[in-house]
Amino acid sequence: MIVAITATEPSLDAEIDPRFGRCQCFLIVELDDMSFEAIENPNIAVGGGAGIQSAKLVADKGAKVVLTGNCGPNAFSTLEAAGVQVVVGMGGSVREAIEAYKSGAVSSAGGASVQAKFGMGGGAPQPGAGMGRGMGMGRGMGRGMGMGRGMGAGPMPQQASMTREDELQMLKGQARQIQDQLKQITDRIGELERQ
Repeated sequence: MIVAITATEPSLDAEIDPRFGRCQCFLIVELDDMSFEAIENPNIAVGGGAGIQSAKLVADKGAKVVLTGNCGPNAFSTLEAAGVQVVVGMGGSVREAIEAYKSGAVSSAGGASVQAKFGMGGGAPQPGAGMGRGMGMGRGMGRGMGMGRGMGAGPMPQQASMTREDELQMLKGQARQIQDQLKQITDRIGELERQ
């Protein structure tokens, strides 16, 4: 069976990207042998319709299940119409999410876990899940750390459709991502100060 997972980078050891439509990349994993294809998300910076386009992308790749942190209503409807099961509230690594799914520890969402346009931010830049793909230092110049607005949504509101355990797992994964990003930024500041 083919599963699509939102990830921060193209590795089974990458952290789950909590956004669906604007995630950094999708890992399309064949559960039988754990082979995978990594697809950089072409919809990360589109003006609108990222969730719908991302849903079409993973459905076209043959995914029967999506594992992600959050999924908006447009993406959820598109995935549901394509017969793709959606599991939200995922956190930690891609490998951990796959194991949780295989063991039956997670279940399908009954609907969207966030409101429309959730991953777009809005107004002032927010600290959060965006992995800094904007404003100059992102890809290439800053080892992928980015210093831009990202596409983060800031602090995550509590999700009514998530269990306490799912929300806890998701928040721990997001905290690890933020800690890793802060360490990279601090390391880079140190490098620049030594030059």
